Amino acid sequence: MTLRVRFAPSPTGKLHLGGARTALFNFLFARSQNGIFILRIEDTDKERSTKEFEEDIIESLDWLGLHWDEGPVRQSERIDLYQKIIEELLNKDLAYFCFCSKEELEIRRQEQLTRGEAPRYPGTCRNLTKKEALDKISRKVPYVIRLKVPEKIITFKDFLRGEIPADYRQIGDFVIAKKEDEPLYVLANTVDDHYQGITHVIRGEEFLSTTPKQLLIYKYLEWPEPIFVHLPLVLGQDRSKLSKRHGAKSISEYREEGYLPEAILNFIALLGWHPEKDREIISLEEMIKEFKLEKLHKSPAIYNTSKLNYFNKHYLKIKNNDDLISLLNFSDYGKWQNRNFLAKNSNSYSYEKVLKIIELGKERATLLKDVLPSVNFFFEDFDYPSQLLIWKEVSKNKIKENLILIKKEFAKIKDEDFTSEKIKEILDNLAPQSKGEFFWPLRVALSGKDASPPPFDLAEVFGKEKTIALIDKAINKL
Repeated sequence: MTLRVRFAPSPTGKLHLGGARTALFNFLFARSQNGIFILRIEDTDKERSTKEFEEDIIESLDWLGLHWDEGPVRQSERIDLYQKIIEELLNKDLAYFCFCSKEELEIRRQEQLTRGEAPRYPGTCRNLTKKEALDKISRKVPYVIRLKVPEKIITFKDFLRGEIPADYRQIGDFVIAKKEDEPLYVLANTVDDHYQGITHVIRGEEFLSTTPKQLLIYKYLEWPEPIFVHLPLVLGQDRSKLSKRHGAKSISEYREEGYLPEAILNFIALLGWHPEKDREIISLEEMIKEFKLEKLHKSPAIYNTSKLNYFNKHYLKIKNNDDLISLLNFSDYGKWQNRNFLAKNSNSYSYEKVLKIIELGKERATLLKDVLPSVNFFFEDFDYPSQLLIWKEVSKNKIKENLILIKKEFAKIKDEDFTSEKIKEILDNLAPQSKGEFFWPLRVALSGKDASPPPFDLAEVFGKEKTIALIDKAINKL
């Protein structure tokens, strides 16, 4: 039997981090077992579901590289199937029409709470005759459809957690549809899992309370049950439910901020799973090779922005520079202040030097949007206070003399030999003991910053003429 799993988001919001983790674990399990990964859009909530959110989910999954084998299947296109199942349950007397108003239900709820009981439907309409129910329907009395729940305790098995008890007496007859053609999640989700041949339901821990209800539907319809795997929660560092106040965002927001898909995948994979040999850096291809359901953690995972930034910095450093140029020029990574620097300054530097600029910029960048601002001195006129040129306790006159000496030595180099290697060699010879006296003021002269790439790398990119002009500017400041 072919293993079949699904990711089934509701398009009532953008794809968030927890949802992406669920999608990833389903994807990894399918790929590791040569199974099928299905994308299902659960859009039966007509009021809250939007095309915009559906597009965000699809685009975010595609950007992450979590490509599905079947779908997207939309529940809104399968209403006839759900209606058929609802009618079957009604005909078998396993479900019934409930005409209780919200006001009536709230009164009963408050009475139960007052008595210290768990709120549950009291079964008011359960024993209505078919004639009584049809009479109310003909008079257009509003109704919902409830499933009959037995008065007993059961246990069901979760792959990670083992046997879990469930008391149907505490659940009561629950609603499965607003009308015959308006199924709720608990029914539509179960029907789809059956008809799509889902073998493993891998989803968040928050759905644990839904499982006994769905198991009852499987039993009533005499369907085989899938294996349930409920993933632990992702919590903030204060161990409360993860939210935006902890720094969590939608995947599209992370994308706009300049995170790379490789970093996000690596980060969320470790929120509940760990590869062999305690490694932290792992590619999607390596995850597929190593992934096993039994290696999923049972305890909650803790969200840590610093760890995500660590991963992004790593993947940014190893990213091919040609690819980064493409991303920086043409991507939809948000409206950054310095976006399209390269496009605007394409005549200032050769392509080889642009690659060098990218290499220098990404060394200190955490996010994609940080790459160019960290080397903006290559593209913009800059200024700085003369005091920034001073290295430790060295006098202003001595710094000035050192810059004049550097300028004289640079002037001797042929234009074609003005490389970082040659420049570093000269600086090392000038300052065999105290490199800071030469390296520091040259770095400031070429960048206007107290933190920048090495001065010999900056000089190579600027070229001999521009470098000497910037040294002259620094000398004049002193």
